[in-house]
Amino acid sequence: MSDLNKEIQLLVVGGGPGGYPAALHAADHGVKVILVDSDPRLGGVCLNRGCIPSKALLHLAKLIEETKESAEHGISFGEPKIDLPKLQNFVQQKVVGKLTGGIGMLCKGRGVEALTGTKAVFTGPNTVKLEGANTGTITFEHAIIATGSLPAMPKAFALGDPRIMDSTGALLLPDVPKKLLIIGGGYIGLEIGTVYAALGSKVTVVEFTDGLLPTADRDLVKPVEDRLRKRFEAIYLNTKVASLQPTPQGIVATLEGKDVPAQVTFDRVLVSVGRRPNSAGLGLEAAGVEMNERGHIKIDKQRRTNVPQILAIGDVAEEPGLAHKATAEARTAVETILNQPAAFEPRAIPAVVFTDPEIAWAGITEKEAQDKGIRYEKLAFPWAASGRAVTLARTEGLTKILVDPGTQRVLGVGIVGVGAGEMIAEAVLAIEMGAVARDLAESIHAHPTLSETVMEGAELALGGATHLAKPKKR
Repeated sequence: MSDLNKEIQLLVVGGGPGGYPAALHAADHGVKVILVDSDPRLGGVCLNRGCIPSKALLHLAKLIEETKESAEHGISFGEPKIDLPKLQNFVQQKVVGKLTGGIGMLCKGRGVEALTGTKAVFTGPNTVKLEGANTGTITFEHAIIATGSLPAMPKAFALGDPRIMDSTGALLLPDVPKKLLIIGGGYIGLEIGTVYAALGSKVTVVEFTDGLLPTADRDLVKPVEDRLRKRFEAIYLNTKVASLQPTPQGIVATLEGKDVPAQVTFDRVLVSVGRRPNSAGLGLEAAGVEMNERGHIKIDKQRRTNVPQILAIGDVAEEPGLAHKATAEARTAVETILNQPAAFEPRAIPAVVFTDPEIAWAGITEKEAQDKGIRYEKLAFPWAASGRAVTLARTEGLTKILVDPGTQRVLGVGIVGVGAGEMIAEAVLAIEMGAVARDLAESIHAHPTLSETVMEGAELALGGATHLAKPKKR
């Protein structure tokens, strides 16, 4: 433990996908930076306990499912043998460990002083005290708060039983339970459920609303739900988990809903009902920084709080809680500190759900357009008409484009299918650049690729797509 008393130009609190890019970007402009993170490893929740480990596991789950499906096409493999310790080592050491180590090297190379295992607590508008591996006081000219978010755990489910997990615990793969209950049908629950189902668990999902992935477009959700119902033991919608009761035999869940069993016993339970901003215990009151009723720090378009020298980015500040949004905000915040013209005003922030098939969207959704009274024309291209999708035996996908009926400017794009997360980047660029349907239709896409579905979807605005029966005259 070291005792520090320093003055610095910029203090960054939080070393996740918002914090460390902010520190590096500022250092690139000659700013002296100290980066403080309460975790022993840099990277934040995304790298250590979220985005990255889950995607590594989803990749392995996809391999397992593809080997099973290949039997339908003439290639058979034996039953997969799961070496859990080796799998855990791959995720935590070869993936997470490699990437966190890389961030540390980037900070060292750019002259950013990183204090890990250390918590920063504001004691005033220009000072913090340090707790943990390092103690002392830092006085700063500017600060960027990027402390992210935490899994929400309702008190009714916080029973102190290790068999009741949040996403952090589930991604550590303590074992492969025979029966797993997932409370919440959002993207985190479905992604983790996909992993455990591939590893051999019988997965049951309970969702309080009338549909999975409530914020996603219904046209995009349907192929995912159809596929998951074949892989999961059960999906119960409009259903509430009234209580959880730990017993020696397992966790007894009491369910309330139509046509659902009253009680079911599970080996493990994943509580996945959302996340909350990690703003408590930072001493924000002492700094005079204002928060809303949900605990998010209030910010303006430049990412400044009501205390001008303190800025906030990422999940702790405002939704949506997405790593790439935090990274983009980091640049805006640093440019604001450098007195450069800056504002965070994206036209499109992409969202991706890494289920199988994946869902991705950018710009306005059909429901948003309807709710806001925005006129739109819907162009939908089913992947059954895609040569590449046919070669992959994955024709359940759909590419959906919303355009302005008058100008044909692209308003929003939604994709469901294999690799949708990679494909959405084209849509983001189109929306940000103010592209019209003809721009997409006349941009030559490689054949045979899934990206052609964007081109052919846009062709529908011009009268018809090559590989779809000509639509009726309107």
